[in-house]
Amino acid sequence: MQLVDLNHVIEHGMTTYPGLPGPEVGDHLSFDASHDVYTAGTEFTIGRLSMVGNTGTYLDTPYHRFRDGWDVSALRLEQCVDLPAVVVDGDGAIGADAFAGLDVAGAAVLLRTGWDQHWRSERYGDPEHPFLDEDGARHLVEAGAVLVGIDSVNIDDTRGRERPAHTTLLGADVVVVEHLTGLDALPASGARFTAVPIRVAGLGTLPVRAFARLHQ
Repeated sequence: MQLVDLNHVIEHGMTTYPGLPGPEVGDHLSFDASHDVYTAGTEFTIGRLSMVGNTGTYLDTPYHRFRDGWDVSALRLEQCVDLPAVVVDGDGAIGADAFAGLDVAGAAVLLRTGWDQHWRSERYGDPEHPFLDEDGARHLVEAGAVLVGIDSVNIDDTRGRERPAHTTLLGADVVVVEHLTGLDALPASGARFTAVPIRVAGLGTLPVRAFARLHQ
């Protein structure tokens, strides 16, 4: 078995999405300050992290889009752990035809666009990024996908103000994972995908540790 990490690393001050603040990573209690708390030779650090939910590689639940939607604390493990992965290559607007002939029922559909190569550059947030169009999202819902992920800056077309992919997927309880990376290491089928956030009530989106399990 081989495990493949599909995460971007969260770093202090980094930009995930244009216009959103970067995370603040620091100490609540530093090693040096802990010397006043513990006996000589014993030291600890307690870290502090302040960030918006949409940081790094993250998972969207319905509450991200809908006021009455369920949040990350209600996410069932069956929706995000050890799912069969169907990896689909695409660029530009990814429509229903990209999924023709694919069995995605119960699967994590991972859209591999290669856009992650622009991570941490101004190009990454370019509105011309690849995305899933409304017909493609509707097809995946009707075909029974459980999770849809993408290695682009947004699963929606951000040139306008509508968000049909988010609306269609989250409206059908299909969770979304954005800002994946390393999908080039996965086969078109046969891998198992996991992306789990911590349980926090009242948040619609949180970073995940996303990875794939490959059988050799």
